[in-house]
Amino acid sequence: MPDTDKSKIIDGRAIAKKVEAEVKADIEKLISEKGVTPGLSAILVGEDPASKMYVRLKHKACERVGIFAEDQHLPEDITQEELLDVISSLNARKDIHGILLQLPLPKHLNEQEAMNAIDPAKDADGFHPFNMGQLLIGIEGLVPCTPKGIIRALEEYGVEIQGKHAVIVGHSNVVGKPMAAMLVNRNATVSICHVFTEDVTKFTRDADILVVATGVKHLIKEDMVKEGAVIFDVGITEENGKVYGDVDFENVINKASRVTPVPGGVGPVTIATLMQHVLMSAQKTA
Repeated sequence: MPDTDKSKIIDGRAIAKKVEAEVKADIEKLISEKGVTPGLSAILVGEDPASKMYVRLKHKACERVGIFAEDQHLPEDITQEELLDVISSLNARKDIHGILLQLPLPKHLNEQEAMNAIDPAKDADGFHPFNMGQLLIGIEGLVPCTPKGIIRALEEYGVEIQGKHAVIVGHSNVVGKPMAAMLVNRNATVSICHVFTEDVTKFTRDADILVVATGVKHLIKEDMVKEGAVIFDVGITEENGKVYGDVDFENVINKASRVTPVPGGVGPVTIATLMQHVLMSAQKTA
C-alpha cells in the first residue's frame, strides 16, 4: 500500500490507546480518592468460540486500565429463569459496576428479556431500553459502544458532522439505530439503508460519512462511494482463517479521505468505550 494511502487510514488502535490512557488515569484517581475499583462482570452462555474470544479481549482491556473483571460462564442449556437469577444477583452486588451480556445467546433464551433485566445503571453495553430512550432524546450516557467509538474517531480526526450527509447501511439495535441517533444529535442529515432498500448505491454515493454494519463481505465497492468520503467498516466476515470487512478496502481507499481497516479499526475503539462505561458507572456510585 502506498504511503499516501496509509495516511487515509483511521487508526482504531491508536484511538483506543488514548481512550484507555484517559480511563486508566481516572480509575487511579477513583481508587486513591474514594477507594473504589470499578468492576465488570461478563455473562457468557455456552461455548461459542467468537464470544469467548471477545470476552478475552475485554478482559485484557480491563487488565490494562485497572478494572476488576470476572466471568459468569454459564452452561449452554441454562434456563431463562436461571439466567435472570444470575443477572439479578449481579445487579445487587456493590463491587460490580458494569454487566455485559455477551450476545448472541443460545436460541432457546430471550435476549431482549435478559438485557431488560440488567440494571440500566450497570448496562455497560448501553442496550437497555432506558439508555436507548435517553439517547433518542439527546442524553448520551451509557450508549451502544460501537457508535460512541465512531463518534470519538470522527472527533479525533477533526471530521465535521454538522450539516453533512451521513449514510448508515444496516439498521440493527447494536449499531445502525443508535448510530443514526448520535449523528442526528450532532445535526447531520441521516439516511439509513438495509436489506429492503431498493437502491443502496444511490444513498452511499451521496454519503459524506458512511457507516457500514451488515456482515456482508465487500458489499461496498469503489464505485459506490463518493470522492472524499469518510468510511467506517463495522462488519466482520471470516473466510479460511482471514478476516474481511463490509468494505472493499483495497479499492475504496482510492476514493475515501478516511477509512477504517478490518481488523484494527472500529473494534479496538468499541472495547475502549466499554472500559469508559464501567468507569462512568463506578464514578456515579462512588
